[in-house]
Amino acid sequence: MKSFAIIGVGGYIAPRHLKAIKDTGNNLVSAYDKNDSVGIIDSYFPKAAFFTEQELFDRHNTKLKDRGEQIDYVSICTPNYLHDAHTRYALRLGSDVICEKPLVLNPWNIDALHNVEERTGHKAYTILQLRLHDKIVALKKKVEEGPKDKIYDIDLTYITSRGNWYYTSWKGNVNKSGGVATNIGVHFYDMLSWIFGAVKTNIVHVASHDRVAGYMELEKARVRYFLSINGDTLPPNAVEGEKRTYRTLNIDGEEFEFSQGFTELHTKSYEEILAGRGFGIEEARNCINIVYEIRNATPIGLKGDYHPLARLECVPHPFGWA
Repeated sequence: MKSFAIIGVGGYIAPRHLKAIKDTGNNLVSAYDKNDSVGIIDSYFPKAAFFTEQELFDRHNTKLKDRGEQIDYVSICTPNYLHDAHTRYALRLGSDVICEKPLVLNPWNIDALHNVEERTGHKAYTILQLRLHDKIVALKKKVEEGPKDKIYDIDLTYITSRGNWYYTSWKGNVNKSGGVATNIGVHFYDMLSWIFGAVKTNIVHVASHDRVAGYMELEKARVRYFLSINGDTLPPNAVEGEKRTYRTLNIDGEEFEFSQGFTELHTKSYEEILAGRGFGIEEARNCINIVYEIRNATPIGLKGDYHPLARLECVPHPFGWA
């Protein structure tokens, strides 16, 4: 049984990590969040120590370490812009790290984390759960065993509706979340580059507070993508089915269905990490580069080969912010 701590236990993604720790037969000994609405802990680890101040959380963890009760892993579930700092803290505590995506916001942070790993002798892992999805694994195998010179034509559409709360939270602040492409798309870009190879061209057609659309050329694919948090961009079939999330991957004119099988991927990620097969810092480099380039690109408008949904009218920010 391994000992875990968790930073950001009050967040949206934390329950998946709590479940993964429990399902893999391990124990949570301490948790930290600025907010105290963390009753979810009772469903998993009611005896875990909980703190709303990081200084007290750190003191508790240090005391455990001094008593020989080392924390083996620290799970990071905080806002995106804090992942780097909290990963550094956990490595220096003497623990390995399991960090929610994105591992960092900027490519140079990856090299800096490598240095911290080397100095501490501990490792940081990131959650790239789509690489463990059975259908995605099968698709990668199919592409690898297919014609070596084939270039696939792909349309990626991912719409996950968010209310106005999104813009008040850290997620609506591009400096904290990295924007729409980073916040909801980084694992899709990772999956595409993992299967179809490195990026050769990265063009952004449309980028706003609630959507991003663009075109990428990978070694083995031409990809048009549209990502949105605006429910008004949902296609009619999704609206009629009262769905608030719509994801589809169209490959050479055929829909690749992978909507199911997401619920256990965090547990599977933990199983792989605990078995020594987790995705380390370097594994995250490609997708971090992609979203960084998208975030800093100047949109060219509706020119060239763009995703059909890029034509949808962009609505003003609900609070009038840029």
